[in-house]
Amino acid sequence: MTVAAYPPGPKRKLPGGFLLSVAGDPLSFLMEQAREYGDLVYFKLGREQVYFINHPDYIRDVLVTHSRNFTKSRGLEMAKRFLGEGLLTSEGEFHRRQRRLVQPAFHRQRINAYATVMAEYARRMSERWVDGAAVDISKEMMRLTLAIVGKTLFNADVESEAAEVGQALTAILHLFSRMFLPFSALLQKLPLPANIRFKKSADRLDAIVYRMIEEHRASGEDRGDLLSMLLMAQDEEEGGARMTDKQVRDEAMTLFIAGHETTANALTWTWYLLSRNPQAEAEFHREIDEVLGGRLPSAEDVQRLPYTEMVLSESMRLYPPAWALGRRAIDEYELGGYKVPPRSIIFMSPYVMHHHERYYPDPFKFDPMRWTAEAREARPRFSYFPFGGGPRVCIGESFAWMEGILVLATIARDWRMRIASGHKVEPQPIVTLRPKYGMRMVLEKRV
Repeated sequence: MTVAAYPPGPKRKLPGGFLLSVAGDPLSFLMEQAREYGDLVYFKLGREQVYFINHPDYIRDVLVTHSRNFTKSRGLEMAKRFLGEGLLTSEGEFHRRQRRLVQPAFHRQRINAYATVMAEYARRMSERWVDGAAVDISKEMMRLTLAIVGKTLFNADVESEAAEVGQALTAILHLFSRMFLPFSALLQKLPLPANIRFKKSADRLDAIVYRMIEEHRASGEDRGDLLSMLLMAQDEEEGGARMTDKQVRDEAMTLFIAGHETTANALTWTWYLLSRNPQAEAEFHREIDEVLGGRLPSAEDVQRLPYTEMVLSESMRLYPPAWALGRRAIDEYELGGYKVPPRSIIFMSPYVMHHHERYYPDPFKFDPMRWTAEAREARPRFSYFPFGGGPRVCIGESFAWMEGILVLATIARDWRMRIASGHKVEPQPIVTLRPKYGMRMVLEKRV
């Protein structure tokens, strides 16, 4: 063991000083700590001891090798107030049981069957667009991915409720982003405007999800979607036990929210980056024109669009939708030669790791060629982890990749986009990495 009790890190000058930095501009704060102190950084947030890790080996150890020594951190513990015991928030054996029950909905064969809906819904949206119009592409992508997840996973039409769901989700995510701060449990009990908005938003989303559950129960049939599988799933290792209504609601709500918010953000940032990089955009369009010839893409086309996948990979490197992950140590743990006490927070940031010059020279440059097979092989596995990793890796990763590629390919057959003059672009790290002011873009019809 090293002589020092703690890894290097910033010294707190004033009580709560770091809280202001983390709450005000977390991306800059974390980037600064990584540059200044390296692969392992220690600081305190209130009473919480935080170990911020910035090396692929450390991240692998926490997410994969020693994953059972960690639970989700404070923010997601408190997110149970809304999400309940869904895959995102549950722990231990219960989480492993629920994952076994949900996993079949995301097997490759079933995901391939969703491809037609993904492409068709993207076509429908783009056919409503007008050449030269300025639109908030972040809202358009949110509306689209909400419709796709509603249809593919729940066999429900939620397009008409997209605006309402979007407003409700924004209110919920803003409150989620404050849940990791000290005193958040106390603040949530006060009749503050943000808490009132949260309650109304949560009730509205609950009503939509419970309506979908009731419609499925009333039909009594297997519609071949996720909700049908949740209602019918039996755990053979638990004597054929089924989920309770509350468990179905928790899993459905988790997947309903996670299944569209992150993908919508990834697509929004991708359109923005393509608009700023004409050479990459030209190659992107060339591949789509050559492979599709004007038709809608299918599941089989995903493998035929390698450059499109590289574009999406690079977009999620620069703007990973899940920009930070946290774990809480159960028992004492050794990390980088230091003893990490029980209940300490281990914090890692895909955003910071994805901008590490050691793995990505000129890290703020958009360069899809970083994702050739050779370039991937030359980098450690956890230098890139937009979907997390280990036993708790995002269960919908394959779904998200297919949806992202098919939506990009469908829309790009006919359209390109340009950032609207004077529009300010700034990432906003709440729970996901959203564009703070939306993404106003001018639509250009391709000839």
